[in-house]
Amino acid sequence: MSDGEPLPLLSPRRGRLAGWDHAYRVAVQRRTASGREQFILRTGNPLQPYRVTSSRPARPEQVLALVA
Repeated sequence: MSDGEPLPLLSPRRGRLAGWDHAYRVAVQRRTASGREQFILRTGNPLQPYRVTSSRPARPEQVLALVA
């Protein structure tokens, strides 16, 4: 999306699934299941503002939390 395009209207469910609380729950579940540290990243994408990964980010994404 370019800066000039309006953001699409998002459903309340998408808002919950794309929110911080959900990202944290996913990170905790993945940490429990895998035993690996999980990073919660801010992506800058309004459709997916947070991303959970077990790999240290290589792209310019901001690390918000480490679930160890």
